[in-house]
Amino acid sequence: MAKKKLVLKVTAGADAPERCSQAFTVAAVAVASGVEVSLWLTGEASWFALPGRAAEFSLPHAAPLPDLIEGIRLGGGMITVCTQCAARRDMEEKDLIEGARIAGAQVFVAEAMADGVQALVY
Repeated sequence: MAKKKLVLKVTAGADAPERCSQAFTVAAVAVASGVEVSLWLTGEASWFALPGRAAEFSLPHAAPLPDLIEGIRLGGGMITVCTQCAARRDMEEKDLIEGARIAGAQVFVAEAMADGVQALVY
C-alpha cells in the first residue's frame, strides 16, 4: 500500500486561534505518525512562517505553536507560504523560518490532486 500524503491549508491565524491551533496540531500528529505532510500557510497564518512569530501565539489547553512547528519541520513536513499572501505581507523566502518556502496556487493544486493525497482546509 502506497504511503498517503496529507496536504493542509491553514487560513486562520491569531484571528481564529482554535482553528489555527487545530491545523498545526493535526499536521504535527500526522508527521509524528509517519504521514508525509505539506502544510500551507495562507492569510493570517502566513505570519507564523516568520522567526519568532509563533511564540507570540497562545491558546489555553493547546500545545505551544513553536513546538508544533518544530515537530513538523523535524519530522520532514514541508511548510509553504502562499505566494500572494507573502507578497501582501512583504515576506520573501529569505525571511522565513528554516526549511519553509513560498509557492503558488499551481503547486498547491498539484499537491492536493496527486494520487494518495488527503487535503484539508482549516
